[in-house]
Amino acid sequence: MVATDLPLLPILPGSTVTVRDITSIYNGYRGFVQRISGARAAVLFEGGNWDKLVTIPLSTLEQG
Repeated sequence: MVATDLPLLPILPGSTVTVRDITSIYNGYRGFVQRISGARAAVLFEGGNWDKLVTIPLSTLEQG
């Protein structure tokens, strides 16, 4: 079984996600899903001395 054959798991609160949107300044950032509302997720990004909570469309998030 190849990794691409695995079923996609749903993105749930507590999941680690990476932003995959070339038009976003957060492209490539990894964060933690805090909550989901409709088609958007509130993602917490932590980095050194800062934390940022941003609402991002689920379609631009990749689990892992």
